[in-house]
Amino acid sequence: MLSEDPGASIAGIAAEAGVDRRTVYRRFASREDLLTAIHEARLTAIERAIEEARLREAPVAVALHRYVENIITVNRTWPVDLARMLTDEAVRRRRNASVAEVDAFLRRARDEGLLRRDQPEGWASVLLPQLMHLVSRNMPELGPGQAADVVVDTLLHGIGTS
Repeated sequence: MLSEDPGASIAGIAAEAGVDRRTVYRRFASREDLLTAIHEARLTAIERAIEEARLREAPVAVALHRYVENIITVNRTWPVDLARMLTDEAVRRRRNASVAEVDAFLRRARDEGLLRRDQPEGWASVLLPQLMHLVSRNMPELGPGQAADVVVDTLLHGIGTS
């Protein structure tokens, strides 16, 4: 609901969840507390997705597909505005650590020849999250594995015929 309407009220959120707003307020003192809990849950899911992909030790192609599939699942489970997550310093530090882990993995992928070396430094780090976001939001008919296939193929081979 918050992904569609970031300004949704606690009353609206409670109604959508099928509970009374007092139930929500018993757990979360304010709307900001609810948003913080959602952002922390998303960040924890991202950290788990990175860990489960085994970016440092798994073969690069395997780790890439696992990571993409895991993040697509996170994006679909927690479709919230990422910019709002970054207003909290502790959350921003955790997110930056996750980004650094993925960036290091993408450098490894380039160094091992899975990604082209003739692209600007950091291009894969910019492109990959956008591809995952696009497929997560615009291709709901694809399961996470199929969506990961599309993202990985697009990242590695583009959409051109040559």
